[in-house]
Amino acid sequence: MKLGAGFLCAGFPLRGPVLYSFTMSNLKVQFIKFAGVGIVAFVIDFLVMVFLHEVVGLSEVLSATFSFIVSVVFNYFASMHYVFSHKDDMSRKREFFIFVVLSAIGLALTDLLMWLGTDLLGFDYRLVKVVATAIVTLYNFITRKIFLDAGDK
Repeated sequence: MKLGAGFLCAGFPLRGPVLYSFTMSNLKVQFIKFAGVGIVAFVIDFLVMVFLHEVVGLSEVLSATFSFIVSVVFNYFASMHYVFSHKDDMSRKREFFIFVVLSAIGLALTDLLMWLGTDLLGFDYRLVKVVATAIVTLYNFITRKIFLDAGDK
């Protein structure tokens, strides 16, 4: 189903609203690729978090913070290679900076959810991490699509 040129994507990047022309099937394929990269990033994130908490002895929130940072480095290279198209008018340095800023916001959201779920509500940190990851995944796809993706070239 073609949404057509002029489909307004919510959000206001650095130069105003972004207009995208794409088909729903392209968006689905892109999200599936994003999910694949995200699954690998999540496994890296989750295993590092558990290792840092169970073996090293860091707190749940601190181990989640460090593991998130490790997964962001992997995620940047994989996402920009397999999922999103590089914008020709954006330098790689600026692209990486924006990716890191968006990821930092995602980290803050992850930490907030980890704190709420573990310290405030008393849920197991592994369960909270799964829920937080689902929420932050949606945030990441939407913001990276708006700010970093060149769309169909």
